[in-house]
Amino acid sequence: MNKVNPLSLNGITLAYVGDAVYEVFVRENLVQKGTVRPKQLQQKATHYVSAKAQAALIAKMKDDNFLTETELEYFNRGRNAKSYTHAKNTSVGTYNISTGFEAIFGYLKLSEQDERIAEIANWCITQVEEGALNDYRFD
Repeated sequence: MNKVNPLSLNGITLAYVGDAVYEVFVRENLVQKGTVRPKQLQQKATHYVSAKAQAALIAKMKDDNFLTETELEYFNRGRNAKSYTHAKNTSVGTYNISTGFEAIFGYLKLSEQDERIAEIANWCITQVEEGALNDYRFD
C-alpha cells in the first residue's frame, strides 16, 4: 500500500479517514462493555461520535492542553475546510469543529501514529463516560 502524505490532503479528506478511525475505537469500547444489540450500539455511540460531542471534546482538549501544535494545525485545516454539507440537528459551526476533530484522527492514521490515536481515542471515551463534557454545550 502506498503511503499518503497527510499534507497533500484537504481537511475534508482527512476527516473522512478520521471519522472511521475514531468510530472503530468507540464501537470496540461499547462491545467490550457488553453492548451488543445494534440499536443500543447506535444509540450509545451517538454520545461519543455526534458533532456536538466531538465539539465538546475539542473544547476540553484545548482547555487541558491535550493536543500538540501539529494536531491543532490539522484540527484547523479540518475545521476551516469548505464543506457543502452539514450534520442534521447541529449548527454549521459545530459541524465544522467536528470535522476538525475527525481531521486530527485522519492525520494521525495516515502518518502512522497508532499509539497517539489510541491515546486520544481512549482519553475521549473516558471524558464522555465520566461526564466531563457536561460544562461544554454546543447546539
